[in-house]
Amino acid sequence: MKKSHIALHLSVFFLFSFFLISCDNAQLDTSKLEQQVTALSQKVDELSKRVDALTKEPAVAPATEAVGKKMKAGFIYVGPVGDYGWSHAHDLGRKFVEKKFPWLETVYVEAVPESDSSRMIDRLVQEQKCDVVLTTSFGYMEDTVAAGTRYPDKLFMHCSGFKRSANVGTYFGDLYQMYYLNGIMAGALSKTSKIGYVGAFPIPEVVRHINAFALGVKVSNPAAKVNVKWIYAWYGPDKAKEAAEALIAEGCDTLAFTEDTPAVIEVGQRHTEKGNQIYTFSHYSPMQNYGVDSVVSGQIMDWGGIYAKIFEDINNKTWTNEDIWWLAKEKAAILGGSETDFVNPKFVPALKEAMVETADFGKISAYDLVMKRYEQMQQGVDVFDPFTGPISDNQGKEMIPAGAKASKEDLLSIMYYVDNVEGTIPK
Repeated sequence: MKKSHIALHLSVFFLFSFFLISCDNAQLDTSKLEQQVTALSQKVDELSKRVDALTKEPAVAPATEAVGKKMKAGFIYVGPVGDYGWSHAHDLGRKFVEKKFPWLETVYVEAVPESDSSRMIDRLVQEQKCDVVLTTSFGYMEDTVAAGTRYPDKLFMHCSGFKRSANVGTYFGDLYQMYYLNGIMAGALSKTSKIGYVGAFPIPEVVRHINAFALGVKVSNPAAKVNVKWIYAWYGPDKAKEAAEALIAEGCDTLAFTEDTPAVIEVGQRHTEKGNQIYTFSHYSPMQNYGVDSVVSGQIMDWGGIYAKIFEDINNKTWTNEDIWWLAKEKAAILGGSETDFVNPKFVPALKEAMVETADFGKISAYDLVMKRYEQMQQGVDVFDPFTGPISDNQGKEMIPAGAKASKEDLLSIMYYVDNVEGTIPK
């Protein structure tokens, strides 16, 4: 019994004793006395409840609901968040986790040249007091690893890299599967069998996407060739437009790209409106609105799930520096040029008319093949992976034997063109 209750009942006892003494030697009406005692008891109970309410200790929240120290994370973007490509997609992921986790605060720095990433990391750690820094470009890798040594009490996550240390982890959401599906559609629709690709930088990530796209093209159009033009910029709309125009001038009627703006799509739409149908495939964000008559499909990346995993692991103290690599199965890589359509409805009839011969499905329309392969990819790379042999480079050397699948390490380091891509990779 609480001390407040004991004191209350003792008070009542003494009051009642006084009452009996005051009735010394008097003839008492026992029935009346019982009524008074009952009434007094009820008042005691009511008073006890009030005292209990006033002195009740606050409930202790379960440990799982306890609010811990607020975490602050800084993001470094290679392009502006308005690029509607890579950096835009990352920033959507940042906003998602900041809204999801009340204990998380985020800041970001945009359009940071890769040569300036070290200074920006220092700024986020020293001035912004970030607990975690996420660097979102391949070229930030060396500076991120070096920062891990300078700040051993902080955590760092580098996107698309392969170097890790005790407090530096890596992560990536890869789109090569979607490029393969785009390639099937590109090969099926092309009338010239000349297909163009605008590439940002000749690094394994972009080469992997070019090759996956070309492998898809080969499935639906074995005679087609893929021509690549490098622009040496992640965010370079003017360079991308110039490269797209050059590819069209060379006879390409289908274009894909790795560059962080809709520039290539805008070129394709402009030619299409003038009567020269150019098929395009959007990159990283839903860009179909920029080319309603040109965009066939594309690749959309959802960084939200990956970032949620990273911050949950850190908050739960289960974080490790093990590489995170998410694909279609994890719902990181999504097919489509818009948020509502896997394929632009404008091009669905033509893709359903184009027939493709396959070993597992027999003769099937390009559209149905894309949908079936997408379903397989969502089940995992063990069900279907584009980089399954036999695959040779464009010099005739077998790179992946028949029936074998490229390992993750092979894909992360790939620096050769498959046999239907023209030219050589710049050194």
